[in-house]
Amino acid sequence: MRHAVGPSENVENNSFAVTGLLKICTHCERLSKKDLGVRIPRPLGNGPSRFIPEKEILQVSKVDPRTQSIFEDAFAALGRLDNISLVMGFHPQYLESFLRTQHYLLQMDGPLSLHYRHYIGIMAAARHQCSYLVNLHVNDFLQVGGDLKWLNGLDEAPQKLQQLGELNKILAHRPWLLTKEHIERLLKAEEHSWSLAELIHAVVLLTHYHSLASFTFGCGITPEIHCDGGHTFRPPSLSQYCVCDIANGNGHANHHDDPLGNQEMCGEVEVLMERMKQLQECRDDEEASQEEMATRFEREKTESMLVVTAEDEECVPSRDISRHFEDPSYGYKDFSRRGEHVPTFRVQDYSWEDHGFSLVNRLYPDVGQMLDEKFQMAYNLTYNTMATHKDVDTSMLRRAIWNYIHCMFGIRYDDYDYGEINQLLDRSFKIYIKTMVCSPEKTTKRMYESFWRQFQHSEKVHVNLLLMEARMQAELLYALRAITRYMT
Repeated sequence: MRHAVGPSENVENNSFAVTGLLKICTHCERLSKKDLGVRIPRPLGNGPSRFIPEKEILQVSKVDPRTQSIFEDAFAALGRLDNISLVMGFHPQYLESFLRTQHYLLQMDGPLSLHYRHYIGIMAAARHQCSYLVNLHVNDFLQVGGDLKWLNGLDEAPQKLQQLGELNKILAHRPWLLTKEHIERLLKAEEHSWSLAELIHAVVLLTHYHSLASFTFGCGITPEIHCDGGHTFRPPSLSQYCVCDIANGNGHANHHDDPLGNQEMCGEVEVLMERMKQLQECRDDEEASQEEMATRFEREKTESMLVVTAEDEECVPSRDISRHFEDPSYGYKDFSRRGEHVPTFRVQDYSWEDHGFSLVNRLYPDVGQMLDEKFQMAYNLTYNTMATHKDVDTSMLRRAIWNYIHCMFGIRYDDYDYGEINQLLDRSFKIYIKTMVCSPEKTTKRMYESFWRQFQHSEKVHVNLLLMEARMQAELLYALRAITRYMT
């Protein structure tokens, strides 16, 4: 006869069995399910950005109740809080304007259907091989009822979307080549034609996602753990950490700045502040002639063409990305190597404030106002600080950054002295700017770290907001001018 097991003995045996099966982590006293055969994903990155320490990003929402409130509202509206928003959280005023505009473009009443909007987002992000944004909108596209077949490639999408490919390509890389004939072909394509209102909506989406791809690469945004490319099931090699630690992203070493590098960059901010002071004094003392101002612009425009954009070999887009657009070889670099001339676009002849704003608002109500607020927010945003220095007027520096980006696209402000740019933006900063704006997929951590080494990460994120918005406005100016010329 078998021995009957008493209650206390049964519990003891079960406890022994569970303990043997599920090893208890002595470090954090959580259970490791490794021996059950459960695959535990762990993040490939360490936080929302490859460039910015996770603790700095997460600290922002803890100390700023406004940022926390914006995060909560975004999560309630979308059911997620993406890493782009977390990094933008350094600047809650801007983030609020950005999320409001993006929500309107994607979710609210407008000329285009919801699945068209997300597909256009995919097309625009794919132009810069931005798999982060592509994957985000593939999921959204399917959630709003998009046809899975379209995701096999642009040639599987409706003819109407395929015809947008040429506009997508030109706007992303060489917007100065856009003409009213391009617009006419889209508006007069018989049964596949676009209405003016639909085209304005599409243009705003294309420019939004081209520039957002720049921000994504420029800040080293990483995929969330549940997204493609955001996790791995590969066992960690850091044996001193328990599985629980590594699954929660705590197993990565912290990278500290090189002390020798810190010594080399000492005084960088003070030098820049002194140059700003001297330039202001020169402005007060003398004013260059219109001829000299024009010459300085042309010189800066030509020099910007010669700035090298990448340290590595040419990036070849994967099939998963390139199927969403045509002509993968088409890019900004081809034009600069051939030495083609970029015609000058005078803002005095066609500006956002006097022309573009009203055209967008007329054909896509309220969006012109939202875009204008977002541009102004990025351009005027200031905390009157530079690194550790307070009560600093940074308007001269912000204007130099904005105007340098527009200069690369051939856009000229008659009242600006382009000689100031070389005084305020050094070579490493120009390389970063040009790469992020023209070939963002080639942006590296080394480029990010090589400019403004004494500045805070929040200040570099602010720079990236300026670059993103200046790029978007430059593309919009060329597109809207072409549409205006078609209409007149």
